[in-house]
Amino acid sequence: MPLSKFDTRAYSNSAHLIGYLRPSLFRVPPKEVTTVSAEPGGERGNLLRELFWTRTGLLLLVLVVTSAACLAISSGMDQGTLRNFIGSVGTGTMISAVVGFGQTLITSSAAQRALITPVVAESRKALRDLTAEYRALDREFFPSHVFEPTARPDPVFNQVMMQDLERTRRYGFRGFAGRYAACRVLLSHAECELKAVLADPRDADAISGRARYLLRHEGADGDYDTIVERLRDQISIGLVGLFIARSRCSRIDLTIVSDPPLDRLELFDDSAWLTLYSNTNAGVVRLYPRTLRFSEGSFLYGMERAEFLRISNSKAGLHIVITPRTTRDDFRALFEKITGMALTEEGFRALEDKFHRFRREFSASAQLGS
Repeated sequence: MPLSKFDTRAYSNSAHLIGYLRPSLFRVPPKEVTTVSAEPGGERGNLLRELFWTRTGLLLLVLVVTSAACLAISSGMDQGTLRNFIGSVGTGTMISAVVGFGQTLITSSAAQRALITPVVAESRKALRDLTAEYRALDREFFPSHVFEPTARPDPVFNQVMMQDLERTRRYGFRGFAGRYAACRVLLSHAECELKAVLADPRDADAISGRARYLLRHEGADGDYDTIVERLRDQISIGLVGLFIARSRCSRIDLTIVSDPPLDRLELFDDSAWLTLYSNTNAGVVRLYPRTLRFSEGSFLYGMERAEFLRISNSKAGLHIVITPRTTRDDFRALFEKITGMALTEEGFRALEDKFHRFRREFSASAQLGS
């Protein structure tokens, strides 16, 4: 679904819901699954078999034994009234046994159709309804993919995301510097329209959240000021990378904000990817934190889509448009407007070299080709 058609319902402050996406919520321990069958092989069927075959069979056996005994006794007796009476009893008993056996077969079949078959049909219907409801809830509230934190780019994670990018017409990115968005666009074979929400490099508060996360990753040896300078340099590299990727996009809309959400969002036509930099309960801090993929139609997809549109269309942010016709001189003017620093030709080439080096390292570690 194109970004321009995104639902703009007021799903604000998505961090409240993201805060509940703890590892315990999605790490479902393996458990034994018992298959429930609606076939007539349960307790009700056993009772019917006991009723129509065990007890009735005993009665039929008694009749057959009685008939055989009477016929055997009558065959050894002399002609007379007593012999005729015992023979008649044996013959009648045998006829009763045969008729009773046939009646048992008919009654058992009728009871099967009258008692078990309707119950089986209702059970199957209830199971189908319950399965459909569970699947609907699963699509609505649970992620389709969960990628655990890693110290290096996860090839499976990046390959699945690139597949989503190949199928999308509109690519929404809400992050920090935009380096990864530029790399993905360059590595993709499809043309798309890119909307990106990036941090304002002139605002210290916009950088502090990511700096604190990286400081926790580096431990006691990390220096906050060094990390901040490195992050500002990454924003400059990301801007140059987006300019280089302009020929792969019909247009690039940049929104520079001073209070970007800490979690990174990558939005496609059929999925939303949330990278949880705000997850402070993850234990060991990894460079690449936990990521959740939600399919289109889920609650999180609709909420994040609306929140992304709210931020990207906000009047509080600085809006920049880059098209394939944007020249290098035009970009240098835009770069100065975003960063507050003039960009010389030598500085541009240095940032361009850094971006291509980053792209090669990223594509190699993520196994995305070149």
